[in-house]
Amino acid sequence: MQVWRWDGFFDSLFNAYLLEGAIISVGLTAGSLVFGLFIGIGLALMRLSGNRVMSGFAAFYCWLFRGTPLLVQLLIIYTGLPLVGIRFDVWEAALIGISLNEGAYLSEIVRAGIMSVAKGQREAAAALGLHRGQVFRLVTWPQALRVIIPPLGNSVNGLLKTTSIASVISVDELLRRTQLLIQERFLVLELFIVAALYYLLMTTLWDFVQRRLERRYGRGYAAESADRR
Repeated sequence: MQVWRWDGFFDSLFNAYLLEGAIISVGLTAGSLVFGLFIGIGLALMRLSGNRVMSGFAAFYCWLFRGTPLLVQLLIIYTGLPLVGIRFDVWEAALIGISLNEGAYLSEIVRAGIMSVAKGQREAAAALGLHRGQVFRLVTWPQALRVIIPPLGNSVNGLLKTTSIASVISVDELLRRTQLLIQERFLVLELFIVAALYYLLMTTLWDFVQRRLERRYGRGYAAESADRR
């Protein structure tokens, strides 16, 4: 019967192999967030465009990727697409799959932020001679960010943990490296708890960043609310 080993736990806690895995998880999170955000903004604008074809495509995309598990999507991309001649390595498959999935969720966050900006403000900006691109960049988007940042930050928090699913297709991130060390050292509970602590540390550090972003982008709104009182 295996017993808890404190020496194995503390040795694993500062293991360079696991630390590198945590860094890889952060990198996969950042890459998926960037591409997912671009996809999400594009989908949100398509949903709001008024063009029935574009709006319908964006709605179908969100329905498809939000209605199926990410794990299934990754397996289709990595193991299914090669059957029709489309091949990706594990890193490409993970980045593509997580980005496509995240884009569907971020599109709803972005769309809600854009819709929160009063129509009258956009009309006033247009009346001043600004074209649609300038209206979006100078008027709509800065105000929408105040609404977008809090749920976007929560999405990043979830994305840090979601990257662990990529271990199923052998992406060499934190959970995958934890599993490999377990096979080598037979420290099951000790190593899984270390991995959990790493994820907890990463999400806690991001929580501090998120709070600073929320304070920064909500500063003008808070000042305006105080003036009205």
